[in-house]
Amino acid sequence: QVQLVESGGGLVQPGGSLRLSCAASGRTISSVTMGWFRQAPGKEREFVAVITWSGGNIDYADSVRGRFTISKDNAKNTVYLQMNRLKPEDTAVYYCAKSRTGMPGRDLHEYHYWGQGTQVTVSS
Repeated sequence: QVQLVESGGGLVQPGGSLRLSCAASGRTISSVTMGWFRQAPGKEREFVAVITWSGGNIDYADSVRGRFTISKDNAKNTVYLQMNRLKPEDTAVYYCAKSRTGMPGRDLHEYHYWGQGTQVTVSS
């Protein structure tokens, strides 16, 4: 079984920070890619950030570049998303996802394993 469990969401004021975690219970090998996506009410799920397990190749959506940082802990099979200088438009349910491509892809159709999501609300 492959399980992805997100945590760390919550309510934060504009300009604040949150750190999301995603723990993967399945085996993590060199061909694995871990990504973060988000979905706001009434909108489609969109790409946020991605990291490859083997080489640590990273990519970000333009909307979060310079504010968010994706990282991983190989020993814990965990990927993180550090979110700084949060804006109200960052409000969404954030999902971690796993693909077997080993490439830093942005297409959500490449990801076949998804976590349950964690709510991030940025509001004053």
